[in-house]
Amino acid sequence: MDVSSVEMRQLDLEKALTSVGQLKASALILVSDPLFTNQRQRLAAFALEKRLPSVYSYRELPEAGGLLSYGPSLAAYFRQAGLYVDKILKGARPADLPIEQPTTFELVINARTAKALGLTIPPSLLRRADQVLE
Repeated sequence: MDVSSVEMRQLDLEKALTSVGQLKASALILVSDPLFTNQRQRLAAFALEKRLPSVYSYRELPEAGGLLSYGPSLAAYFRQAGLYVDKILKGARPADLPIEQPTTFELVINARTAKALGLTIPPSLLRRADQVLE
């Protein structure tokens, strides 16, 4: 049986989620990874099913039902990539382009998920959020 690397990573994710469930974890923190973004519906449903507060790197995960995210804006990443493509197509050498760090970070809180988990988000954190999903 030939298993692709994507299928292998999905199998690894399922094993990891099974382990999290067996370990009686008290929270779920996921770092930036395309697999997590692609599996955001599954991860959000898992966290809610296991009653785990969940923190992510990108806003797409709380939009899918996760608790909150704090991290760089994917939209800003893609805009910057587009600017670099434009420069390269106009003749710039990629090696001459500066390496840039993200400058836009977003805090997104899903108030519906917080309520479903029985959590009260402090008003000071709600005020700092770029978006609160009601």
